[in-house]
Amino acid sequence: MGDTAENLKVTPLHALHKELDARMVPFAGYDMPVQYPAGILTEHRHTRAAAGLFDVSHMGQVRITGADPAKALEALVPGDLVALDVGRMRYTVFTNDAAGILDDLIVNKRDRDLFVIVNAACKEQDIRHLQDNLKGCEVEYLEDRALIALQGPQAVAVLSRLNSVMPAMSFGMGATLALGKYEAFVTRSGYTGEDGFEISLAAGQAEEFARWLIAQPEVKPIGLGARDSLRLEAGLCLYGHDIDTTTTPIEAGLAWTISKRRREEGGYPGAAIVQQQLKDGVARKRVGIQPEGRAPAREGTEVLNEAGEKIGVITSGGFGPSVDTPVAMGYVATEYAKAGTPLGLSVRGKTLPARTCTLPFITKRYAK
Repeated sequence: MGDTAENLKVTPLHALHKELDARMVPFAGYDMPVQYPAGILTEHRHTRAAAGLFDVSHMGQVRITGADPAKALEALVPGDLVALDVGRMRYTVFTNDAAGILDDLIVNKRDRDLFVIVNAACKEQDIRHLQDNLKGCEVEYLEDRALIALQGPQAVAVLSRLNSVMPAMSFGMGATLALGKYEAFVTRSGYTGEDGFEISLAAGQAEEFARWLIAQPEVKPIGLGARDSLRLEAGLCLYGHDIDTTTTPIEAGLAWTISKRRREEGGYPGAAIVQQQLKDGVARKRVGIQPEGRAPAREGTEVLNEAGEKIGVITSGGFGPSVDTPVAMGYVATEYAKAGTPLGLSVRGKTLPARTCTLPFITKRYAK
């Protein structure tokens, strides 16, 4: 990735990761934990069964203020932000004039501002994009905030020890809350397919708060390795892999993020292309891919039809610990996108059998 130990940034939890004997790797310009001594399989399964703590402080936290920041931001994304209620969040994407995806992001509407989370690898360009293009708005990068995700079915029980309101929050809801002595902006959300919370708090309080969390019997620290396998089982896109500037929201299976009003009105970069694709269809689609053996198919693996012709490529692939089988997703020509279609995967000179399948690979367990 071109990163060296000398120029890597660190998060407020860096010293704690080292103390916990994490294996650290360069990721998006940061020194990040890929796994702890228990290992990726154990961390993955623990998150599905109990509660996992993820350091996501490398991601960009941005505050947008102005007369009508929701309306202003709609000029850059196809998501319906004007209709979003205060206290709710929405997943959307930045598009370019070709309807390619510049990044995916989460937008939280609050009383006096929008609180936006962007990806670590894209945050500098995203913040510049916002500052250059949002008319009548102030864009503030919140460098002094840490971000911690607590994911898994027991996350709500853990945080309820600090604030009894937690069970009353529904998925996609956000609020500024007291968590014991810490004030935090908390959303009931995450990127694992499980119930859980993302917690933004002052960077100076993050390590103490994280130590309290991992002292709870249900909580273990989780690294980037299990974060990736969890989101893959949940069929969730990773920017730079499953979506990028060469993919449109419709090809990526993200049409659900675009409301009827935004489909009809447009008003964002590439809107005419999205409208055309909604009307006429697309030449390729993102699908789930189920290898039939035990060998995982990794990113970049060519997908073949029964005649041995290349008809697509895998963008994310690996072993799914929760389903005890290899799992993958990628793009195939639309005529092969129907679930159950036989495919071949070109792995180390051999063609291995596979089929398209519906996403996700696990049942999502978000709070209602």
